[in-house]
Amino acid sequence: MPAYAIGNFFMYSVVNAFTPGPGNILALNAVTNYGWKKGKPLFFGIFTGYYVVQILCAVFVFGISTFLPPVLGAMKYIGAAYILWLAVHIALARPDEGSEEKSASFAKGFLLQFVNVKIYLFGITALTGYVTGYSTSLWVLLLSEIVIATIGTIATSTWIVFGMLIQRVYQKYYRPVNIFLALTLFECVYSMLK
Repeated sequence: MPAYAIGNFFMYSVVNAFTPGPGNILALNAVTNYGWKKGKPLFFGIFTGYYVVQILCAVFVFGISTFLPPVLGAMKYIGAAYILWLAVHIALARPDEGSEEKSASFAKGFLLQFVNVKIYLFGITALTGYVTGYSTSLWVLLLSEIVIATIGTIATSTWIVFGMLIQRVYQKYYRPVNIFLALTLFECVYSMLK
C-alpha cells in the first residue's frame, strides 16, 4: 500500500473516530454523571464492542458482500431508534439518577456498538475506500480494522478525559449539558437517516 493511501486511511480514521457519535457521547455523559470509577464498566463495554464490530466488518467485507447491504439497512433503523431512546434518556437524566449497574454497565456500552451504524459504515468505508484496492487478504482487512478500533478507543478515551475535566461544572449545569448532548445525538440520527 503506498504511503499516501496509508496517510489517507489514517486521516479518515482519526477524523471519523473523533467526531461525535453515539459511543463518544455516551462515554462523555457517563463520566460526567458517574465519574471514571463507576463509568469504567460502560467504557470497557464500548471499547470491547468497538473491536468486535470492526472484526465483524472485516469478515463481512471479506466474504459476505452481497449480504451486507440489507443488514446495514436494517441496522440503520434499529440503531436510529436506540440512539433516539438514548438521547431522550440523556436529556432527562439527573447527575444523581440511577445506579452503576443500570446506568453504566458493560452490556450497555457493548450493545450500543452493535447498533452504532456509524462504526459499521466507518469500518466498511475505510476498508473499501483505502485497503481493498491493494489487498483483500483477511489478515490485512483484520489488521486494518484493529487499527481503526484502536484509533476509535483513543478517541473515546479523549472524550472521557474531557468529561472528567468538566465534571464539577457539569454537576452545576447538568441540564444544558445533557440537552446539548441529546441534540448532538439527534443530529447523529438525522445525518444517519437523510
